[in-house]
Amino acid sequence: MTERKLIEDMLAESTDMLRAENLVVDALRDLVKDEVKKYIRKRLDENPELKNEMKAAVEELMEAKIKEGYALVKLAKAGVKLGLELVPPKMREEFSKDLVGIIQKEIGGLMERTI
Repeated sequence: MTERKLIEDMLAESTDMLRAENLVVDALRDLVKDEVKKYIRKRLDENPELKNEMKAAVEELMEAKIKEGYALVKLAKAGVKLGLELVPPKMREEFSKDLVGIIQKEIGGLMERTI
C-alpha cells in the first residue's frame, strides 16, 4: 500500500468517525447502557442473596479465564520446545538465542503496558 493511499484511507476513516449522526447514535447507545446498568445495580442491591451469587459467579469466571490464560502459556511453551526440536542441530543455538531475545522483548513490552 502506498503512503498516499494510506493517508487517504486514514482521512476518510476519520471524517466518517466525526459524522454528527454517528456521534449522536453512539452517545444515545451509551446513555441507554448507563440506564440499563443502573437498573441492574438497583435490582441487585435490593436482593443481597442474588448479588452474592452474581459476585461468586464472576469470581469463578475470572479464575477460569486466568487458568485458561495459564494453559495457553504452557501450550505456547510446549510449542516453542517442539519448534526447537524441529530446527536442525546446527541452527538450534542461534535460533534459540534469537527466540529468547524476541520473547524477552515482548514480555518487557507487556510488563511496561501493565505497570
